[in-house]
Amino acid sequence: MEEKKEFNDNHPDIRYDESDLKEAVRVLKEGGIILYPTDTVWGIGCDARNEKAVERIFQLKQRADSKSMLVLVGSEGMLQRTVKHVPEIAWQLIDVAVNPMTIIYDNPVGVADNLKAEDGSLGIRITSERFSRALCERLKGPIVSTSANISGKPTPLTFSEISSDIKKGVDYVCSFRQKEKATSRPSNIIKITRENIVKVIR
Repeated sequence: MEEKKEFNDNHPDIRYDESDLKEAVRVLKEGGIILYPTDTVWGIGCDARNEKAVERIFQLKQRADSKSMLVLVGSEGMLQRTVKHVPEIAWQLIDVAVNPMTIIYDNPVGVADNLKAEDGSLGIRITSERFSRALCERLKGPIVSTSANISGKPTPLTFSEISSDIKKGVDYVCSFRQKEKATSRPSNIIKITRENIVKVIR
């Protein structure tokens, strides 16, 4: 399936620094973890194909590795390379989505095993935000995106709310959009069962 949809840029008047993007990509390629802006809240991220980097994020968040984390992809083509089969109902939901929407798919491929839920599924979102899309494109692969908080603590809705423990625990903190005061919210989460039944998780 060819690219079907161009997303509107959420921040058309803000430009990121190319050096900021390059440094973030360098860290990701070397197996590091970063703190970066997404189309929802700020996220802790790593190369979703790197099992050791994924484990570092679990340790930083003090989160049981039995809990899965979602990933971002930069395009519909990248989604197709990350899921064995994207159900038609998923394409329909993506086409009509107004707000950021994470879909939980069966049979993800080419990602670290410790990212997947116990049933083998994985939450994936096509990001509409320019910096995180560029990260995926430059990395040529999906990026982990989990909220920038210790497990069980409130999700930070702005960069200023992120704890120093999280900021110190990553290898690189992206500069783009740090000064924004507007709050963001986590994405909606939808699960598509093997019977193509749509379940709203959040």
